[in-house]
Amino acid sequence: MLSRIGHVCRCAAGVNPFLGILASRQKHTLPDLPYDYGALEPHISAEIMQLHHNKHHATYVNNLNATEEKYQEALAKRDVTTQVALQAALRFNGGGHVNHSIFWTNLSPNGGGEPQGDLMEAIKQDFGLIPLLGIDVWEHAYYLQYKNVRPDYVKAIWNIINWENVSERFLAAKKSN
Repeated sequence: MLSRIGHVCRCAAGVNPFLGILASRQKHTLPDLPYDYGALEPHISAEIMQLHHNKHHATYVNNLNATEEKYQEALAKRDVTTQVALQAALRFNGGGHVNHSIFWTNLSPNGGGEPQGDLMEAIKQDFGLIPLLGIDVWEHAYYLQYKNVRPDYVKAIWNIINWENVSERFLAAKKSN
């Protein structure tokens, strides 16, 4: 039986490499924020941060875990149709979880200013080729405070960008190339 499940995992991994590792994964958890909910005020209110983290991001985590359980059941049953049908939900919820996890670390109460050193030079030279910085511009990230004025939110968020974290991502990407 285990060899059959392994075979199905290998087959599914051929279609989408992410899916081949699901059978051995632990449950995903909502990461703690590296600062208090109110630490980014006045740029992002504590109320928005709490809703965004505890409700919105938590929903991605919960749905990802539930979808992975269904996927593991489909693997065990060798139900390829269900495996394929679950791929969109895995991508959507997995992507939402990863993107928000990066987003929280891209913000800091001590952020703002401009990037420095190699990061600044790379941005000037070749902006956009490496995913270093994520800014959530969906309404759930700002509507309670900025209503429908997204440009004000985008202008304010630069005051709390954690350039040190972005620089760390840049150095890691630079080393892997």
